[in-house]
Amino acid sequence: MALSGDRLPGSDLFTRRINRAPSTVLATIVPWITIVLASLMPLSPVIASAPVMPPLSFMLLVGWRLLRPGLLPLWAGAPLGLIDDLYSGQPFGSAVFLWSLAMIGLEQIDGWLRWRGFWQDWLVASVVIAVYLFLAHVFASFAGGVFDPLVLVPQLLLAFIAFPLLTRVIAILDLLRLARVRKLD
Repeated sequence: MALSGDRLPGSDLFTRRINRAPSTVLATIVPWITIVLASLMPLSPVIASAPVMPPLSFMLLVGWRLLRPGLLPLWAGAPLGLIDDLYSGQPFGSAVFLWSLAMIGLEQIDGWLRWRGFWQDWLVASVVIAVYLFLAHVFASFAGGVFDPLVLVPQLLLAFIAFPLLTRVIAILDLLRLARVRKLD
């Protein structure tokens, strides 16, 4: 597609046309649904002797929060963490507490770093994910699990490597979230 003037390809994607407008329901529900569906990933038939799969639902929460800071409210960590607690196998209440703590921490970081780029977002997400995984491991050890932080290394590395890919998926879902749909008046 050739560029003409100051218009970019796809720049007319979000302009209002006759009988087409972004859906407020779709714009609100897409982040919530993606995080809830990722919380169901522990139900997948993947068998491993150690925790290898990164916390995709938490990574989606962090990704949505970093990509669109005002989209999820500050209290969104509690209900989404509750849903994740139901399916993750962690002690009940750990994700509610840790996700709420992460949302508060990301809000503080957002206040400190007004302008962020890809590398800052990746660094912030890596630190938040590492702290979350370590504290979730501590909560699991309090509930009777074995405390062995070396078990987290493959999960951490996979989470650090997968986060940029996950942000691209979130960006595509953000385009879906803001797409124009037929408006019936």
